[in-house]
Amino acid sequence: MFFSPLEQFQILPFFNLGIGLFDLSITNAMITTIFSLGFILFVYYCLSVFGLSCFPSRWQLLLEGLYLTTAGLIWDSIGPHGQKYFPFIFMIFSFILISNVSGLVPYSFTITSHLIQTMVLALGVFIGVVLICASTHGFHMLSLFLPGGTSLPLAFLLVPIEIVSYIFKPLSLAVRLFANMMAGHTLLKVIAGFAWAMMGSGGLLLIAHVVPLLVLIILFGLELAVALIQAYVFTILSCIYINDAIVLH
Repeated sequence: MFFSPLEQFQILPFFNLGIGLFDLSITNAMITTIFSLGFILFVYYCLSVFGLSCFPSRWQLLLEGLYLTTAGLIWDSIGPHGQKYFPFIFMIFSFILISNVSGLVPYSFTITSHLIQTMVLALGVFIGVVLICASTHGFHMLSLFLPGGTSLPLAFLLVPIEIVSYIFKPLSLAVRLFANMMAGHTLLKVIAGFAWAMMGSGGLLLIAHVVPLLVLIILFGLELAVALIQAYVFTILSCIYINDAIVLH
């Protein structure tokens, strides 16, 4: 794929299968999703079978680090009553983290660079937040859209604004992850294509192509940091939304 930097985001079918109006084809996006989920389940299955060691290996240290990071996020953002949401938050954090990092492997596919995928994750969080708020506060949850002490004339202006801002929470959550991953991968592909074109031109450009390659290495490190940070940001915002639903803020 050396023609367009956007070709890497194409969803390509490996096996076409359609039943009526439903497309059940096996695509690169499906395989990547199954790989991310399967990797998480496989690792924790191995841990459940072989147990934890008093002298942890590198894998155990990595998993313990993920566990402590997620537990710390929940404790700082939600408090002790948020520990019951740990499995949900931890699964989201692990899935996004593995999906982001695995997308940096050459010729792989980054599912978090597609808005539909990030929107599914964001809507899952949003629906959960609404259910938590409704089960905790009932109809009193509608007070979210009317700040306390608001006068009646001002309420007609603030209530629609609060409703729109509340509805756009999942959209902002999805677009933030999608835009960062897509922009970073596109930039990497542009620089790599530029270096490839210089190398194919020969002459002085063959020597000068080392410069964009060095820039590519630096950008790759930056993109790795973005992949980690975006998984962290998505998780901490999910924790904040859950806390807002619990305390009705």
